[in-house]
Amino acid sequence: MLFMPVKIIHRGLWFVVFQIFLLLPSLCFPLTLDDAISMGRKNLPSYQASKIRVQSTEYLYEASLSPYLPTIDIGGAREHTNNSIQPDSFERTLFDATASQILFDGGRRTANRNIAKLNLEDNRQELRKNLLSLQFDVKVAFYTALAGKEVLEHRNQQLKDAQKDYEIAEGRFRFGVAKRSDVLQSSVRLEQARFDLRQAEGDLKNAMSDLNSLIGRILDTSYDLEGFLDIEDRLPGKEVLNQAALERPEVKQAINAIEIADYNKSLTESLFYPDLSLDFSYSRVESDPDFFQTPEESRTVGVAATWNIFEFGKFYERKSSKLEIKVSQRQLGEVERQILLEVQKQYEDFMTAAESLSLARQQLEESRFNYEQAFGEYKTGKGDILSLVSAESLLANARLQVTLSKFNLVVARSSLERVAGIEKLETLKKVTVP
Repeated sequence: MLFMPVKIIHRGLWFVVFQIFLLLPSLCFPLTLDDAISMGRKNLPSYQASKIRVQSTEYLYEASLSPYLPTIDIGGAREHTNNSIQPDSFERTLFDATASQILFDGGRRTANRNIAKLNLEDNRQELRKNLLSLQFDVKVAFYTALAGKEVLEHRNQQLKDAQKDYEIAEGRFRFGVAKRSDVLQSSVRLEQARFDLRQAEGDLKNAMSDLNSLIGRILDTSYDLEGFLDIEDRLPGKEVLNQAALERPEVKQAINAIEIADYNKSLTESLFYPDLSLDFSYSRVESDPDFFQTPEESRTVGVAATWNIFEFGKFYERKSSKLEIKVSQRQLGEVERQILLEVQKQYEDFMTAAESLSLARQQLEESRFNYEQAFGEYKTGKGDILSLVSAESLLANARLQVTLSKFNLVVARSSLERVAGIEKLETLKKVTVP
């Protein structure tokens, strides 16, 4: 009993050490985009559900092999009979076994197996589609968090600039070379900077929560993200992107739909052919109490044929199945049309974002020069506080605009990768445009 507290302390210590060990990866190593995508693939429930669905469909595809193999059934019964005509009761044991093998069914089992195979391929393409969505969502969340960190840095710098302007205005007011309105103007801007800083902190926490939710971590876990918003503004040629986009899962699913419609037509046409099967049956009957009586046995082997000569609906079902093939073909054309349109629009969005970033950087340089000029003039008494506050506000907005432009560019690139159905544009041929 004296050693119980010591054991409890040791157990608690080991538990704390174990928890710290689990947290070491997130505490010691920065989170990269590739790490985030890998964690999302392991932890996102919707993606895992798609993987399980593929496994389920694989079993259904294996089950479609059943009509090619014989079916075997066995049965048995124990009967007790007692009636008024025969005063003696007796019992019987019955056993029967049947086996059947389809010889010909007009192509129905072949069509069903091929449809099952195409359904499996559809689910595999659906898994790939979910992976593309997962990658895009993680990229956007990751880049949003990176942009949030950069915005927070800008807000801190904005607060420093506003604080500096306030101190200059207050100092000049104490020396009697500035009006009190100068101090009030700079004070209002300083409070606005503090408000913007707090807003940026909250936005960053929300962005990290979005990212953590996608990759399966605790929502309020913070990371030292490793990555940059700056990327190359060069793209593969548009024809290369179009070619890659036409390999997207949606296109392959539309092609599979045409094949499935064709096999459905085969199913309706199989109704116009006979069904042939090879059947075998064995039965045995034993009666009690006459144990010495020879059991009754019978064996039967035969070929069964069934042929539907007339059934009104099958004629129209065949016509409908032929039209469904045409429907699937038109749907394939519509999918390709939409995909090529998406590539065109995302391509233009990327080019617009790249040009906007260049203009935003130029505006930032001009805003920085304008603020330095206004600060120097106000400090020497040649300028007014409104010009200084306005210049500082324009500089803060220009910093944010550069970050927003960089974010728009990386999101446009991620959208283009998703539209093209690839993980990274670098995997395409090195045919680039400026």
